[in-house]
Amino acid sequence: MNNIRRETNRHFGNRKREYLKDKIDELAMNSKNKNIRDLYRGINDFKSGYQPSSNLVKDENGDLLADSHNILTMWRNYFSQLLNVHRVSAVRQTEIHTAKPLVPDPSHFEVESAIAKLKRYKSPGSDQIPAELIQAGGEILRSKIHNLIISRWHKEKLPHQWKESIIAPVYKKGYKTDCSNYWGISLLLTSYKILSNILSRLSPH
Repeated sequence: MNNIRRETNRHFGNRKREYLKDKIDELAMNSKNKNIRDLYRGINDFKSGYQPSSNLVKDENGDLLADSHNILTMWRNYFSQLLNVHRVSAVRQTEIHTAKPLVPDPSHFEVESAIAKLKRYKSPGSDQIPAELIQAGGEILRSKIHNLIISRWHKEKLPHQWKESIIAPVYKKGYKTDCSNYWGISLLLTSYKILSNILSRLSPH
């Protein structure tokens, strides 16, 4: 037990030193680049001090897991059960033939508006492209995105990557080593978010 306690203290000690170094480097960079918003946010975080966040979790038997592979497996199993609890194994789909309403292609203005609606300062998906980068991309990038949206619109099929999301656990309360004390948020690709903003105009109000 003493060995586990020493290893845990050493783990958090290393994490604290890394945190402080990264924060100091981040403050220096934001000050140099005059990023006032991020600078003040970093100062507030720094004043709050180091808040240890453990990556360690317990398995079904209550044993503490430290190996990264076992931890990822535990998270995968937890969210798989949580998100697929109502999944139906076999559903028969009935074809209904109705007249399809004509929906015009998204205009350049609609794509531009969808980009402007993207929420800033949010974690990106697997593409690692934040909304701020797209919004600062200028006319050429907006034109490229418009062409991409039109292509997907005509094919009526999403790229495989657009169907994937990263599930990030967010702590609620209770023991931080218990997976059930977390809820998950899905981090989606920014390009998919743009299409989603466009499709929202088709939803009945």
